[in-house]
Amino acid sequence: MPLERSLASSLLLAMPGMDDPQFSRTAVLLCQHDGEGAMGIILNRRTDVLLGELLEQLGIEGASRDILARSVLWGGPVQGDRGFVLHDDPRPWSSTLRFGPFGLTSSREILHALARGEGPERFLVLIGHAGWGGEQLEGELTQNAWLTVPASESLVFDTESEALWTEAAGQIGVDMARMADYSGHA
Repeated sequence: MPLERSLASSLLLAMPGMDDPQFSRTAVLLCQHDGEGAMGIILNRRTDVLLGELLEQLGIEGASRDILARSVLWGGPVQGDRGFVLHDDPRPWSSTLRFGPFGLTSSREILHALARGEGPERFLVLIGHAGWGGEQLEGELTQNAWLTVPASESLVFDTESEALWTEAAGQIGVDMARMADYSGHA
């Protein structure tokens, strides 16, 4: 199934029947989607790591208590040793992928700025990402594995990660608790 339109800056919500434990009940923000494949970040899986621990490992000092106490999210199973900062800051940060109102930055520059109190006001720090090969995501969409929802800045940055899956579905009138945990085709 060829790509009809890019879903970059959309949320993918795993349908209740998703049997892959890595993606069960996840909300994935698609950062890139084209004929070569797709890349996204899971927004509703916290790690046991706090941003303060990560900054300490990187030798970045001086961050406020609020910054130090923030949770680092698990962005997905690909490149689990690579960190990303998702933000809505329009400044030209190096190593940034821009999509819709969002930026995904992988440089240390943004972490130093966050520690100094000069970084984006709204941000999430993630380790790893999710990826799909060419037409793989389209196949999963055809199999009803994912529900697509427009991603807004308020939904992404202001919704508690534990509530994001159900809140995002509610934005389009879907109650995930009432969805069947299997899919079929007529």
